[in-house]
Amino acid sequence: MGTGGWIVLGIVVALAIWAVVTYNGLVALRNRYKNAFSQIDVQLKRRYDLIPNLVESVKGYLAHERSTLEAVIKARGDAVGAAQRAAAAPGDPNAMRGLAQAEGVLGGALGRLLAVFEQYPDLKANQNVLALQEELTSTENKVAFARQAFNDSVMEYNTRRESFPDTIFAGMFGFQAAELLQATESAEERKAPKVSLT
Repeated sequence: MGTGGWIVLGIVVALAIWAVVTYNGLVALRNRYKNAFSQIDVQLKRRYDLIPNLVESVKGYLAHERSTLEAVIKARGDAVGAAQRAAAAPGDPNAMRGLAQAEGVLGGALGRLLAVFEQYPDLKANQNVLALQEELTSTENKVAFARQAFNDSVMEYNTRRESFPDTIFAGMFGFQAAELLQATESAEERKAPKVSLT
């Protein structure tokens, strides 16, 4: 084999190594954002489990606020379905937008429910309700942190798959862009529920 043959062979080997390194790097980044989403999923499930307990605890106090309670229950059901679809395809644009929208509606419904609490002194003094509110607030904070970690992982993955020359192999190997999990609710609804102990 002549000098030209060795140079061609060296180029082919270098390209093959580069392709393997690029592929493995994209796989690692994709797995990282999928793992980050699983952390969101854990916190959302915890939150969804707390909501029926909270509704059950306040039902007797808020008999004439039935529409508010029903709105929370419906929004929770929709959010559970959206979370299941998102967990099946983390980063999928439709799944992420659907989850963000469902979470926005649920956050708004919970915010209205917690605002109603202010009108009922007995409810505000109920230790079970206070404990559930505190757990819900803590879970909301954990969801926010998990969402930030997921979005950071998605940004890192998307940046890598869009950077030249990795973008060439990303397209060839089917690495699709991942969608961030955005908050779609208003600034007021975006605030974590506040616990009033007074």
